[in-house]
Amino acid sequence: MAGIFAPDSTLMRFLTRIADLMILNVLFLVTSIPLVTLPASLTALSFVSLRIASDTDRTITGDFVRSFRQNFRQATALGLLVAAAGAALTAWYVVVTQLVTDGVARFVLLAVWFVLVFVALMWALYVFPYLATFEGSTREVLRNARLMSFRHPLAPLTVIVLSVLAAVVTIFSPQATGYGLLWLLIGFAAIAYLGALLFSRVFERYAPTPTTPSALEEED
Repeated sequence: MAGIFAPDSTLMRFLTRIADLMILNVLFLVTSIPLVTLPASLTALSFVSLRIASDTDRTITGDFVRSFRQNFRQATALGLLVAAAGAALTAWYVVVTQLVTDGVARFVLLAVWFVLVFVALMWALYVFPYLATFEGSTREVLRNARLMSFRHPLAPLTVIVLSVLAAVVTIFSPQATGYGLLWLLIGFAAIAYLGALLFSRVFERYAPTPTTPSALEEED
């Protein structure tokens, strides 16, 4: 029995990880309350999740705060660009659904819109984990995140599927998530961690020269 509760036992390591994710979730929620800090919070969430996934984390709070401070300015700029892209796509949808009356034209324009939304979402899901891992200019982050989203789609697809499934369960079976309580306890950090297990494998392939465009261009 003592072996089960030993500090290095499988059970205790699992419980420690759960506790770490709960702390990470609270940090993310608290620092996201002012919406202007959301991009930096997402970057810090990605940073700590990646460190947990690679088993290189030190202290959850210390790692989170350090990433939040170091990446705040660039993450905010990237967040504004992502928001601008989202606003443009929203405007496209409103214009098409409200002003385009021809059925064929509306269908084509909405089909193009759905493709662009999917591509933009895949790209956006790489932006903040990439920023959390590599150094580079805003232009390099955007460019390399876009290239990775095309070449390694599994990681963002996993995050999308997990998020959609979690949202569906929350909406149609709220008792399963304690009427949203599970999101407050661990939900966001859990999804980030599961995604980080895949993102970390992708980033390892570019670790020697992560922000150099040729590192992405040379690999097919």
